[in-house]
Amino acid sequence: MSYWTLAERLKNSRFVDLTHPMDVEIPHFSKAVPMEKEQVAETARDGFSVQRFHFEGQWGTHADAPSHFVDGLKTLDAIDVRDMILPLAVIDVSAKVKADSDYALTTGDIAEYEERFGKIPEGAFVAMRSDWSERWPDQKRFVNLDREGRQRTPGWSLDALRFLVEERAVAAIGHETIDTDPGLSGAASGFAAEHYILSRNLYQIEMMANLNRADQAGGMVIAAFPKVAGASGFPARVFALFSP
Repeated sequence: MSYWTLAERLKNSRFVDLTHPMDVEIPHFSKAVPMEKEQVAETARDGFSVQRFHFEGQWGTHADAPSHFVDGLKTLDAIDVRDMILPLAVIDVSAKVKADSDYALTTGDIAEYEERFGKIPEGAFVAMRSDWSERWPDQKRFVNLDREGRQRTPGWSLDALRFLVEERAVAAIGHETIDTDPGLSGAASGFAAEHYILSRNLYQIEMMANLNRADQAGGMVIAAFPKVAGASGFPARVFALFSP
C-alpha cells in the first residue's frame, strides 16, 4: 500500500485536537513570565502580516524535553520524529479527581485499565485524563490554590510512572495539568514524578485538552513541536486519530 493511499485512509479517521489555543491570557505556571504578542507588520500598511511573540518554552499545551530537569539529556531537537507518532492509551481517573483534587494516578488505576483494555503496548503515549482542562482558561481555578497558597491539583504517582517506564516501556506521557506531580506534594518532593519521567530520557506533554473526547484504547497520537536547538520545552500541537 502506498503512503498516498494510507493518507486518504487516515483522513477518514475521527480526529481529536488535544491542544489548547495558545495566547496571552491562558493558565500558566505561577513563576512564568507572561506571554507578549506584538503586530510588527500589517497587510494594509506593509502588504503582509507579521507578529512577534515572546513566551517561555513551557507555555500553553507544551512538550517538556528531558533536559527540562536533567542537564545532558535530550533537548527537543534530539527527539526522534518516530517518537512523535505513538499508540495512545488514556487512563481515565476523572471521577476520582472530581472527588479529590489532590488525587494521584496509581498502579491500581493502570491495572484497572489493563483489565478492561488489555496490556498497554510498548512505546505507547499514556495520557492521564482528569478533566482538569474543563477549568480552562480560568487561571485561578486551573492552579487551584488553597488558603495557605498550596496548589491543589491532581497528578501522577511516582510508583505509577515507574511501572509504565520499567514494566511497559512507554515512550511518553501526557496530562491536563500544569505539573506532572500532584500540586500538594510536588514542590515538597522536589517534583519527584516529573524528575523521574524526564530523567529516563522521555518527554511529556502538559496542559492537554479534550481527553474526554478521546477513546481510551486503540488510537494514535501525534505530538508535534518545533525543532529548536537546545530547547528544554516548547508549545506543541497534539492530536489523536481514532476509528470513525
